[in-house]
Amino acid sequence: MSITVTGRKLIVSDALRAYAEEKIGNSMKVIDINPLNAEVVLHVEKNPAISARCCCEVTLRTKGHVVRVEESEEDMYAAVDVAAAKVVRQLRKYKTRVIDRKLHADAPGIKAAPAEAGPFDPDKLMSELAAEEEAVVRVKEIEFEPLTEEEALVKIDLLGHDFFAYTDRDTGAACVMYRRANGGYGILRQTA
Repeated sequence: MSITVTGRKLIVSDALRAYAEEKIGNSMKVIDINPLNAEVVLHVEKNPAISARCCCEVTLRTKGHVVRVEESEEDMYAAVDVAAAKVVRQLRKYKTRVIDRKLHADAPGIKAAPAEAGPFDPDKLMSELAAEEEAVVRVKEIEFEPLTEEEALVKIDLLGHDFFAYTDRDTGAACVMYRRANGGYGILRQTA
């Protein structure tokens, strides 16, 4: 178990580093998995209109899974405390959803309803995006993992993102799972 504490445009004091390592380390003791690596990034928002300017981002990596937590508070120590509490919740969710299910493999899986969407037109999507005249601010390269819908559902919950891209293990099609505004999840699936 390793914990790395860094500051983004911020010098991290020894007291703050020790506090973050202690709090996040205690949170990581919820489950006993090796290797479990944590990256803690602390930074302060420069916008004076934001009341909760102190941010703590925690990213945990273990056995092909990523758990990510981001929290903002008025005080950096408070941000670390709240992020540590969220880490405990996410790790418990990881333990119940991933580890316990692997131990009880005979449990029935979650079956998602097939998505009823029209044909995907990438040219139309690109023209709509170009019409907004916004520049791409970040490019992230990922490797699509072959997963089932249930495994993708677990990953999107653990990451806390609104979408997750993967390759369907059964069909080999590229899929994007997304969180719907009215609740639930949807899947965009590549057609043949």
